[in-house]
Amino acid sequence: MMGAMTSQPAGGPADLFAYLDGSPSPFHAVGSTASRLGAAGFVERDEAAAWSTDPGRWFIRRGGSIVAWVTTERHRPTSGFRVVGAHTDSPNLRVKPGPDTGRAGHRQIGVEIYGGVLLNSWLDRDLGLSGRIVLDSDGSLDETLLLVDRPLMRVPQLAIHLDRDITQSGLQLNPQQHLVPTWGLGTSSPGELMDFVADQAGVGPGSILGWDLMLHDLTPATLGGVDDEFIFSARLDNLLSCHSATVALVSAAGGDPDAIPVICLFDHEEVGSVSASGASSSMLPSVLERIIATLGGGRDELHVALAGSACVSADGAHGTHPNYADRHEPDHHIALNGGPVIKHNANERYATNGTSAAMFARACRDAGLDVQHFVNRADMPCGSTIGPVTAARLGIDTVDAGVAQLAMHSAREMVGSADPARFTGALTAFLQAD
Repeated sequence: MMGAMTSQPAGGPADLFAYLDGSPSPFHAVGSTASRLGAAGFVERDEAAAWSTDPGRWFIRRGGSIVAWVTTERHRPTSGFRVVGAHTDSPNLRVKPGPDTGRAGHRQIGVEIYGGVLLNSWLDRDLGLSGRIVLDSDGSLDETLLLVDRPLMRVPQLAIHLDRDITQSGLQLNPQQHLVPTWGLGTSSPGELMDFVADQAGVGPGSILGWDLMLHDLTPATLGGVDDEFIFSARLDNLLSCHSATVALVSAAGGDPDAIPVICLFDHEEVGSVSASGASSSMLPSVLERIIATLGGGRDELHVALAGSACVSADGAHGTHPNYADRHEPDHHIALNGGPVIKHNANERYATNGTSAAMFARACRDAGLDVQHFVNRADMPCGSTIGPVTAARLGIDTVDAGVAQLAMHSAREMVGSADPARFTGALTAFLQAD
């Protein structure tokens, strides 16, 4: 029997919307999670410093990634881990190193496509600017967040009068030529964007030595549908999972779980996870090893702990599209508001196996929830997640699971409004399980 919509300790849909709207870049998403963890008594640790052996609530940040965990007096050097992994990045448009360009009397900003962007979804949208900048501060390099949350740029679509073939051949977009946003009239000058960014950040011209900047859609997250049965928002893939993981960890910290609860929210999943802060990096294995060290264990104890560990790779799942039902496996209908989805792939594009699927199904049952099972059509390729990477890096049972959604990788995605709280309930039950 499908459980009632699970309440979220951090404020339910309103808190999810605040998280989505306040996290236009991976760096802001890390800040949003860190803020919520700090309010719940978590303390940030420095990777470059020695860690105390005190039990407590902890987190570390590395760029657009964050790992958080809880240790208590009952945890031992061989205690297993319960890990929830997700990713902070979403497909979007990233600012080029030399961004100032223009044509036909328009000042424009050069951008590069990041991840598997549905290009058409970025046309005719009011776009802001966000990310991080790196400053020269008296000989040291300091990072700071940037958020310009106003209609600064736009990628205007060509009028149909000048593209009569579009109704027969479809929209054809060249990323280099057709996705260049305009932000003013006149002639662009070198350094113009960075002068603007410096002014917005309140720093001196020329003090910005590096940046990771991107565009974001300004339309806020909202309930939708005749009965408010949907959520419409940017970056649901995968900030919804990041929010659920954060809320679940805070909830689990209020109990006294046998295993050590951990969440890891990684950057760069959309481009393969191979980076200093991605799921393929040393970040999570290093943190887990140091947690065991704070409990008095060494390498042998770490391997014992890993042998008793499990992971949920939390990421969006494809809901069955009403206009393209033929693109889905006909015997595995996935419904919005149908509850958490376990994702399967025989070729290991997802990490789910029989044991890990049963583990997550039991957590859902404990939370009063049914589960759905997704599998691709046999004649279509399957995407992937951080699940196989994590399973391979750590050698632990891993299940890929998430919330059903439509319009994945669009600038504007949708999910069922009951599903985020249900997924949070499932992750909470997983982190608290024996």
